[in-house]
Amino acid sequence: MRGTIEYNAAFKKVEEVELANTASAKKRIRQNEKRRLRNKSWRTRARTYVKRARLAMDSQDRETAVAAVRTATKELDRAASKGAIHRRNAARRKSRLMRQLAKLEGSS
Repeated sequence: MRGTIEYNAAFKKVEEVELANTASAKKRIRQNEKRRLRNKSWRTRARTYVKRARLAMDSQDRETAVAAVRTATKELDRAASKGAIHRRNAARRKSRLMRQLAKLEGSS
């Protein structure tokens, strides 16, 4: 659960102090923690595929780059549909990948 985290002098985590008093607030803390962990995995997954696409574009191999960008686009759309990232955030990232891919295709 999230709340205030207390640290000792060596900055080691001692305990989490729950700030919520009502049952509904405690439940919201539990729900938010579950959602945070679920969204974290989708965001990480999308980031990984974007990173792979960028590395493929850096290698100057056109076919690999196109396939990697296509996969990254799918993963960004999936993360947006799950609510892990905002749909406009996904659109912006896809646009940047496509621009980078177009630049690669124009130079080769």
